[in-house]
Amino acid sequence: MSYAIIGFGNIGQALAKAFARNGIEVSVATTRDPESFASAAAAIGPQIIPKTLADAVKADIVFLAVRFESYPDVAKALPTWKGKTMIDVTNAYGVSPEELGGEPSSRVVAQAFTGGRLVKGFNHLGAAVLGQDPAVKGGRRVVFLASDDDGAAAEIGALAENLGFSPIKLGGLSEGGLLVQARGNSWGQLIFKDLVKFD
Repeated sequence: MSYAIIGFGNIGQALAKAFARNGIEVSVATTRDPESFASAAAAIGPQIIPKTLADAVKADIVFLAVRFESYPDVAKALPTWKGKTMIDVTNAYGVSPEELGGEPSSRVVAQAFTGGRLVKGFNHLGAAVLGQDPAVKGGRRVVFLASDDDGAAAEIGALAENLGFSPIKLGGLSEGGLLVQARGNSWGQLIFKDLVKFD
């Protein structure tokens, strides 16, 4: 299984730290030349591999850690996303529900990635919290996952556990998924809630 993070701002780097902490290799890419962020990637760890967007999207599992308005540019990088799972880490705060046709933002994103499977996840925490070790006082930091594809949700749940998090599935994108999506100028009720699960 191969992994990529598209977007290498604060959130992308926080995700990269989780991979590095667990010794899991991940490609990172932006629309810029990989050389421009190679030193930032190297500072996180040798598992973080800078690549071009065209190369990074060949991964099996792709994190969309870009600004919401940039997701169409990533979607255009491949003619089909068949066989791939995308994790939508974007937040459409400030985008009106009318612009999204009344749909949850993740459903709009999913439509752009033809043939792929989409999971909303890892987006409810700020970068400073997401980048910390998820092992907290004997528990594990929670990440919420929502998807209309149960198989994809299970796959990303297993990845979240491998990265040290405790995944909680919220159901479909239009159901529990709304709890972790912004609508216009309001945040979903679970966004910024830093929860720790104790087994």
